[in-house]
Amino acid sequence: MKVAIFGAGRIGKVHAASIRMDPRSELIAVTDVMMDAATALAQEHGIAARSADDILADPDIDAILIASSTNTHSDLIEAGVKAGKAIFCEKPIDLSLERALNVRAIASTHDKPVMMGFNRRFDPNFAAVKAALDAGEIGKGELLAVTSYDPAPPPVSYIKVSGGLFRDMMIHDFDMCAFLFGMPQIVMAHGSCLVDPDIGAAGDVDTAVVVLTYADGRIATIRNSRRAPYGYDQRVEVLGSKGTLEVRNEIENTLVTTTAAGAIAAKPVYFFLERYMRAYGIEWSAFVDACLDGKPVPATIQDGVNALALAEAANQSLASGQPVTITKAMTGA
Repeated sequence: MKVAIFGAGRIGKVHAASIRMDPRSELIAVTDVMMDAATALAQEHGIAARSADDILADPDIDAILIASSTNTHSDLIEAGVKAGKAIFCEKPIDLSLERALNVRAIASTHDKPVMMGFNRRFDPNFAAVKAALDAGEIGKGELLAVTSYDPAPPPVSYIKVSGGLFRDMMIHDFDMCAFLFGMPQIVMAHGSCLVDPDIGAAGDVDTAVVVLTYADGRIATIRNSRRAPYGYDQRVEVLGSKGTLEVRNEIENTLVTTTAAGAIAAKPVYFFLERYMRAYGIEWSAFVDACLDGKPVPATIQDGVNALALAEAANQSLASGQPVTITKAMTGA
């Protein structure tokens, strides 16, 4: 399967490596609005840096991977559908829920796979939670807690174009809650700016808690912070009627030093690539499975709409101080 990448930044480089690792896919082209970046990535992999129009018009290219800036995602999904390509797109579909719903309608007419990049679904640890929960190992899940703390905030210049914490960072956690528990009925958000006052000046929060309530009474909580000096903190816990499931952090090493003063263990890995590099590879292989073997797409464009709808509801709740009910109009489902 011949593949081209849109976007030669950090995440584009990650996906380029994943494509090269799967013997069933071949990376043959890259494009970026910054052609110097495209040229550098092309030279690294011995491929061509080409224009977006050229890639879309090339009948030999089977699939496109969209890893460009968020404001290009929806247009490129539409262009990929029109060009007859299989499409893999990083989250989110768009910063506008209305636009995302329009794109979903267009993609629904496509006869090729369209997959969203929610890499955490493919992390072996979180996938094991999903498998155990579905198998009934702890009975019915009742409480879900998702913790996601970044080691340090991104530049404020990024914050200003990111769509904010709920659309940019917590969207992964919204998807994880939907992945494990399904879609909730009510969203209640709380947020503050405690890490960097410039983030607050840009109109965003850097510390947030969101409570999701389900129609049957189940509850999920998400905790986000842009600052965890000890490393990249990624945990999930599910309480069920018969027990608990827990995923702890991946740490730098497994050495534990124990003396009379106490026990000392390593910190969590610091960077998201260290934590999720395996997940990116598994995710890409799942997309290739869908393209070549006709297997179901494991992270659909509807999943992208659902996560964005939860982010939109969280923003509304934060602004109003009131809970927001998820409606069919918000998800189109």
